[in-house]
Amino acid sequence: MRVLSDDDVASLLDLGELLPEVERALRKQGRGETERPERPHFPVGAGLDGEEPLGTGLTMPAYIHGDDHYATKLASVHERNADRGLPTVQAQIVLTDARTGEPAGLLAGTRITNARTGCIGGLSAKRLAPGDGAVRLGIIGAGTQARWQARAIDAARGVERARVYSPSESREACAADLRGAGIDAGAVDSPRAAVSNADVVVTATTATEPVFPGDALAPGTLVVAVGAYTAEMRELDEATVSRAARLFADVPEEAAGTGDFPAHDASAFTPLSAVVAGSAGRESADDVLVVGSVGSAVLDAAAATALFERAVSEHVGRRLPL
Repeated sequence: MRVLSDDDVASLLDLGELLPEVERALRKQGRGETERPERPHFPVGAGLDGEEPLGTGLTMPAYIHGDDHYATKLASVHERNADRGLPTVQAQIVLTDARTGEPAGLLAGTRITNARTGCIGGLSAKRLAPGDGAVRLGIIGAGTQARWQARAIDAARGVERARVYSPSESREACAADLRGAGIDAGAVDSPRAAVSNADVVVTATTATEPVFPGDALAPGTLVVAVGAYTAEMRELDEATVSRAARLFADVPEEAAGTGDFPAHDASAFTPLSAVVAGSAGRESADDVLVVGSVGSAVLDAAAATALFERAVSEHVGRRLPL
C-alpha cells in the first residue's frame, strides 16, 4: 500500500490540473457511470465530554466506471475544532484495486476534500458566472473552505477582486491569506458589503440561519452555497432562492434535503453534470443562479485517483506492507 501524507498530497495537488478531473467525474455521474451508495452519517463523541455529540462521522464510498481503483472516504465534521486550532472537516481516503480488491493507497484526505469542493465553485463560476472574464467575488465565511473556493475560482475563471465577510476577526486572516495567493482580497464589515456588486457569491459556513440578505444581490449574480448538508443547516434566505431563475446542484436529491431549499424537491434542480456536459447553463445575463453543493464521493474518488496515479509515476509517498 502506498501512503500519502498531507505534505505528499500538497506537493502533488494543482487546482488547474484537478478541475478537469472533477469535471470528468461529474460527466460520468450524469451518465450513470458511477457507483455512489448513500453516505451514512452519524453523531459521535456523546459521553466523552458530556451528553451531547461532539461531531459527525461520515463514510463515503464511490467508484467511477472504468477506473483502476475505487475509493472509500472516512470523514468527520467537528465544529468546535476551530477553537482547538484544528480543521472542522477531516478525512482519510482508502483506494482499492478495482480488479483484485487489494488495498492500493491510503491518502490524507482533508486537503483533497477541500480541493474537490473548491472545484465545484471553480467549475460553476467557469460555466455559470456572467460574462467571460475575471469575476468579482463575494465570500461569506472565512475558514479553510472559503479559501479553497476562492483559489479554485481564480484557477478556473480568474478573480478580479474578492470581498470576505465573517462575524469573527478571521475575515482579516482569510483576506490576507488570499492576497498571499495573488488574489486582490479585502475584509468587509457586513454580509451586504460582501455580496453587493459581486458576480459570484460563495457561502462556506456551518450556519443554521441565512448568512446574507438576498435582496442585496445584483442582477446576474451566481450564488454557490457549499456549507449546508443537513436539514438543520442553512445559508440562503427565501429571497435568494425565490430570485433564482434556475437552481443547480451536484447531487439534486441531497441538496433538496438541506435547510437551504425547504420548499423544493430534487426535480427543482438541474444537475451540474448537465452544465459541464454543455446541455444546460445561463440563459440570460441578468438571471440570478444558485448552485447547491453537498459534495459527492464520486469527486473524492476522481481527485484521489488522479493524485495517487501521479504519486506512483513520481515515486511520492511511502510503500508499506499491510
